[in-house]
Amino acid sequence: MNNITACPLDCYDACSIHFSDKKIKAVSDGHTKGFLCPHLNKYENYSTIELPRYKGETISYEKMFSLLRKMLEVSKKEEVLHYRGSGNFGLMQGVTDHFFASFGATLTEGTLCDGAGEAGIIEGRGSNKNMPLSEIEKSEVVIIWGRNPHTTSSHLLPLLKGKKIIVIDPVKTQIAKNADIFLQIKPRTDLYLAMLIVRFLYINDYCNDDFVQEYASELEEYYELTQTVRIKSMLENIGISLGQIGDIIELIKDKKVAIVCGVGIQKYSEGADVLRAIDSIAVVLGLFTKEGSGVAYLGNSKENIVSPFYNQAKRVSKVNTQFDAFKTVFIQGANPLAQMPDSLRVEESINKVNNIVYFGLYENETSSVADLVIPAKSFLYKNDIRTSYSHNAMLNMLKVAECDYGVSEYELSAYLCKIFNIKIESEEFYLQHFKNYMVQTPDAMYNVKNREERPYSKGFDTDDGEFIFLEEIEIDKQANKIVLTKNRNKKKKISDELYLITSKSPTSLNSQFNRQKYVYINASHGYRDDETLTVSSKNGKVELKVKISSDLRDDSILIYSGTKGVNNLTSSKHSYEGKSAIFQEDKVQLISQ
Repeated sequence: MNNITACPLDCYDACSIHFSDKKIKAVSDGHTKGFLCPHLNKYENYSTIELPRYKGETISYEKMFSLLRKMLEVSKKEEVLHYRGSGNFGLMQGVTDHFFASFGATLTEGTLCDGAGEAGIIEGRGSNKNMPLSEIEKSEVVIIWGRNPHTTSSHLLPLLKGKKIIVIDPVKTQIAKNADIFLQIKPRTDLYLAMLIVRFLYINDYCNDDFVQEYASELEEYYELTQTVRIKSMLENIGISLGQIGDIIELIKDKKVAIVCGVGIQKYSEGADVLRAIDSIAVVLGLFTKEGSGVAYLGNSKENIVSPFYNQAKRVSKVNTQFDAFKTVFIQGANPLAQMPDSLRVEESINKVNNIVYFGLYENETSSVADLVIPAKSFLYKNDIRTSYSHNAMLNMLKVAECDYGVSEYELSAYLCKIFNIKIESEEFYLQHFKNYMVQTPDAMYNVKNREERPYSKGFDTDDGEFIFLEEIEIDKQANKIVLTKNRNKKKKISDELYLITSKSPTSLNSQFNRQKYVYINASHGYRDDETLTVSSKNGKVELKVKISSDLRDDSILIYSGTKGVNNLTSSKHSYEGKSAIFQEDKVQLISQ
């Protein structure tokens, strides 16, 4: 049996791994470079679900299949919802969509992650092709904008050695502490900073005239839009100086520049505009024509791959799903009670469903309330294939060990298709379908066929090949400095509204693995480590212990994504474009006894 496979986790890196003696080790080829992230290093330390349950009682696998069949038989097709997450990034995960769509159930659309940013990129470029890691390696200057590579993409770090680093982030991350330039901006001001940078590039005649003339002829109109942003007041709002913008411009002019963006910058209603404005910097500098230059976000991981699975179905929002509109809800690879925004609404809705089915690896808030729990099979014990949204590699996820518990996505779907007389091909057929999109590279790796190493170097995928700039913006009028209200004559101390930042955790991946339990705040607010606070928003509240951090601005708090109860605070509204969750939309207050 082969002992080389690939990590399934939903992250930028998508690493090859070696498995033997029940231990996961890194493979030194490709970009993995012989080391793994903390999640995969400790992957085998986390116990998975081994036995099925019904109503809290352990049952046999035979009984599990029988109960699932009965739940689907007694439900009208329009009363069945399939809610699938992306905890496992394997392409074979979509086989369950094939069954439920063919059955006539409802599926979901939208995203809890990156949808607003992707929508903005598509509006400007016409498609979402990413800048591969191999191109970032060739750059001279890297702008890390709202991304923390030590946590979310550790295999990017070796590629940054010897380069000039600019970090733009409201949090002083580890990479920010060693950057050549660090701008600790106010949250939700990325759009205005991006516009000001373009404005001063234009004023100083640093634009790539040849590229602009051919692929960005509406720059003049966009420059006029940037003039609607008042410089002095906006610099004060952002929390930077004119000199700092000048420093950035001097460092990036005439250089190979990679702008590496994280998802936090688009967790707002106007998130699409933010990525489109950042793209505009790359456009006016002509970065898309240069080796080692461009914008890296989350590219379309399935670019140039046609799914073999039937997935035409009625769909409802993944962001504000009304679970109680269905009789049977099948939840796969997701923990909506923790991961979805506005958790209190989700809990109320999901508690009204007759049959909750949870199909996953780990116990969590959702498995604890499920009527039927189906153990999933770990990636180590099944065959799959994966792609990535930060490079063009296509990796075989080969079975590397045997396991006598758990059910794979294909096994479950094949059983259901047989019961309900739905056509399904063999597992080998689907795996071969995906392999047909592989092409071997000179270093004996495999990439997705027909992917561009330097996307957009010959124009954009819009109707006329030109970049489409923003035409209008809405200035945030709630941009006043935030201060603490002491309330000295009251028992409770209540802050004014603060910005909520929900960064990815260094110890967990969303609600998997070692989840955090703290609210991180600046010492200026007068609290102490381990003091218990209530964090409140218009959506709900959560009690957390305090960790004091000098890495935060005094107008912001940080609660890591995956922290229990954090999404009691967040809104279930969508972004204006992209049908994406907007986890940082609503401000919060701190309340102590």
